[in-house]
Amino acid sequence: MTDNPQLPFPRRANTGKHRRKSPVSRRRVIIGGSAAAAATGLGLAGMASAGGSSGGAGAAGSAGDASGLGVCSLTAEVTEGPYALPSALIRNQISEDRPGFPVHYLLTVVDQSAGCAPLPDALVELWHADHLGEYSGFVGRNGHPGEDNGTFCRGGAVTDENGQVELVSIWPGHYTARAVHAHLRVHTDITPAGGSYTGGEIVHTGQLYFDPDTNDRVQAAAPYRENTTPETHLYDDGVYDGGGSASGLLTLTPLGGSPAEGYAATLTIGVNA
Repeated sequence: MTDNPQLPFPRRANTGKHRRKSPVSRRRVIIGGSAAAAATGLGLAGMASAGGSSGGAGAAGSAGDASGLGVCSLTAEVTEGPYALPSALIRNQISEDRPGFPVHYLLTVVDQSAGCAPLPDALVELWHADHLGEYSGFVGRNGHPGEDNGTFCRGGAVTDENGQVELVSIWPGHYTARAVHAHLRVHTDITPAGGSYTGGEIVHTGQLYFDPDTNDRVQAAAPYRENTTPETHLYDDGVYDGGGSASGLLTLTPLGGSPAEGYAATLTIGVNA
């Protein structure tokens, strides 16, 4: 079921925390820039006239052909973190009733084992914290107890014949010890079942990151400023390794004249399927 509604900061050395360790057999993925967004009509036509983009360190250099096939930077996967749940609703709109600034994700999945060809029929699953830094299924762990239905800011959609998927949510809030981010899994060979899915294989687990300057403006505005827990800067994060789009840094395009009007967020993700 579907609801339709580099930066000049110093960074500390990455400790490798939360990264998978089996260096020889570890699955590696390719993550590139967002040139594919220019070729799509999936509800993001306003991007072209909405103004300049932000984020995506190296995004300008990664723009190849419209499919993003010229981008094959390898990066290690990261663990799914402590807030994953075993299933997800298949839907395009995932924020439910959580307040915040809209983010329209356009993600393109390509298959490294097939020459970076688009990967159709793959489930792209996304989950992240709400404006208070709380995850559904774990509400209260960031100091803001409340009702918990276990599904807000979680969901996924299946890629089309171009390997593309659009998901709509809100800009994530922050929680203690981590920079603002979203979690991502790519599944192949799933069987849709009652608005969710069964079976399948996870071929990529990663995280998506947001431009720090833009994030500062978002977090300073309502409703995000209600969250008074300490915030970690992107370049002080123990998981993000400073690799720009090759490490999951999204390319952001404003959808209006103020942060409250939201952003388009694009990235090409390559997997070995």
